[in-house]
Amino acid sequence: MENIEELYRLFLISKGVCTDSRKLEEGQLFFALRGENFDGNDFAEIALKNGAMAVIIDNPEKKNLQHAFFVPNVLVTLQQLAGFHRKHFHIPVIAIAGSNGKTTTKELVASVLSKKYQIKATTRNLNNHIGVPLTLLSIQPNTEFAIIEMGANHLGEIAYLCEIARPNHGLITNIGRAHLEGFGNFEGIIKAKTELYEFLALSNGLAFVNGKDELLLTKSNNLRRILYNSDYSIVKGEVIDSTGYLKVNLRISNSEHLLQTQLVGAYNLSNILAAACIGNYFGVEDDMISEAIEEYRPNNSRSQYIETHYNKLVMDAYNANPTSMEVAITNFMNRPETPKAAILGEMLELGIESLKEHQALVDKVASANVQKLFFVGKNFSNVALPSAAKYFENTSLLKDYLRENPLQQYFILIKGSRGNKLETLLDVL
Repeated sequence: MENIEELYRLFLISKGVCTDSRKLEEGQLFFALRGENFDGNDFAEIALKNGAMAVIIDNPEKKNLQHAFFVPNVLVTLQQLAGFHRKHFHIPVIAIAGSNGKTTTKELVASVLSKKYQIKATTRNLNNHIGVPLTLLSIQPNTEFAIIEMGANHLGEIAYLCEIARPNHGLITNIGRAHLEGFGNFEGIIKAKTELYEFLALSNGLAFVNGKDELLLTKSNNLRRILYNSDYSIVKGEVIDSTGYLKVNLRISNSEHLLQTQLVGAYNLSNILAAACIGNYFGVEDDMISEAIEEYRPNNSRSQYIETHYNKLVMDAYNANPTSMEVAITNFMNRPETPKAAILGEMLELGIESLKEHQALVDKVASANVQKLFFVGKNFSNVALPSAAKYFENTSLLKDYLRENPLQQYFILIKGSRGNKLETLLDVL
């Protein structure tokens, strides 16, 4: 702890922390993290040359560098420093976990709370054992709220992130069939996601819970909690129109607000209601909540509605698992536009369930009224595909095909994991 206290004193007079020497700003602390294909220690000298106040390293061969802070493990030190920093501020810290919708919900919550407070939220989806510490270390003395997204692909990960971030409020968006390879089965997923509830129970924290999710209601029954989206909750609502951009009727107490959002898909209603519930609980005025939700525009290929010169697209190409695929396809099929085409990328980290889940996905979309079907990724290679469907091992091959056989005047769903890079198809659609 003495070393952490010494490092913390250095951190307080620095310009913050950085883990990428290419993005280092003068006066920052450089943490030399190791990865599968790199060793940050190798860039310590470059970081110092570029103006780092100090470098935190764990390679003994580098310990004699000027302004080097040698530690047994750089990653552990980064996490310890973040946890130490967390203990020095006394503000609401909201943790957001779940199988689907974490990032959209986090961004909606940030949009709502920023109408009244100085907030700090997870950037993009940096929600793991590195991203959470970096978010915590970005908190400034004037920060009034911290919104921390927490992701996991194995048991114990959220529990560990909670020990670092020590949230006093929490939200689980939903629990679905994601990362089955790491969790083993659906029961493992439930146990992993509800580690957030377990932490809140031990620390007397407060949970925000979807009142229409029976699983979450059961798992949060012993917690202090605020319900939304139930008949008796303060915040509830319904979809008015999900063709094009989502239009919802938001009800807060006795007031109603018709919102024209920039989101696609009826499945985003629960994310909207979660953000409204949190905003209402923390005293954001109803009109400000409505304004924040309407102003929020998704990016990073999440629930985006895009019109090109030739087609209309729903781009949702950042994350895919059996649950999110099912919801996206159902929403797509409920849209009136025709003709339809679906470009679906493989789902990753499903382990022994992969073949079964990919076949179920294919069967679902094949039974629908979709004129063109394209499947991308090796996990579809052993699946029984409809005769009219086309399979491509990777997105690059599909892109070449679409250049030669362009789609025009179609309503197209693009859904897959980030590793598929389906967003690169945009310029041929």
